[in-house]
Amino acid sequence: MSDTTENAAQLFAEAVRIMARLRGPGGCPWDREQNFDTIKKYTLEETYEVFDAIERRNWPDLKDELGDLLLQVLFYAQMAGEAGDFTIADVIENLNAKLVRRHPHVFGEAEAQTSGEVLRHWDAIKQTEKAAQQRESLLDDVPRTMPAMMEAGKLGSCAAKVGFDWPEDGQASGLFAKLAEETAELQAEVVQRAQGAANEDAVAAEFGDLLFTMANLARHLQVDTETALRGTNAKFRRRFAAMERANVESVGNRGVESVSLSTLSADELEALWQQAKQRERE
Repeated sequence: MSDTTENAAQLFAEAVRIMARLRGPGGCPWDREQNFDTIKKYTLEETYEVFDAIERRNWPDLKDELGDLLLQVLFYAQMAGEAGDFTIADVIENLNAKLVRRHPHVFGEAEAQTSGEVLRHWDAIKQTEKAAQQRESLLDDVPRTMPAMMEAGKLGSCAAKVGFDWPEDGQASGLFAKLAEETAELQAEVVQRAQGAANEDAVAAEFGDLLFTMANLARHLQVDTETALRGTNAKFRRRFAAMERANVESVGNRGVESVSLSTLSADELEALWQQAKQRERE
């Protein structure tokens, strides 16, 4: 065992002991009050904070966020251990066995020279494992707990394994046609609602259909929806901040102390937006 591995093992064991102390008699009142349902929202928050640190290429922040994410694992395992369900040792043992089992080209006799061959091995082994589990539907393999857009893409991918999918022509033309169809249906429901002939549920249902189609279009285009939308969110942040700076510069040039964006007309706001876009291109 290398010094780095041994040090990591010691530090991990210390973290497990600290978690047990926090949850134990005389520990932290807040930690002792938590349960699976109260902690799970923090798990999602910490996951997104890991994403954010990676996107910003901020490695010190990533180190801290990974620690926070690891805390979630320790918390769940400690609570499960207290209930007699499983321990952190069981979690690690299960992970180790899975890593070895799903990498037969490293730990066994199988061969894989490319990442594509590795994925085929991985999928085949997963299917063998799933076959041993009872399920009512092929789609039961897709967790209901993941973010909705990710779930939509996974559902489409799972159904595609049995041939239930839009034809693949390299341009996703079928999905673009479906996108236009769903957009028209949503617009029709919005018109109906404006006329008092449709309810919010109908609009929400059509909007959901549109999002589901978008998720599967992204799958066909090999675009990760989370990464794509986060990129657009970051772009919007940059451009809106540029609008605010341009507004400050403009009023300063006119000798005005300050003018809020909220006081500008729609045309003035659009002009600032276009200016921000142009500056970004330059």
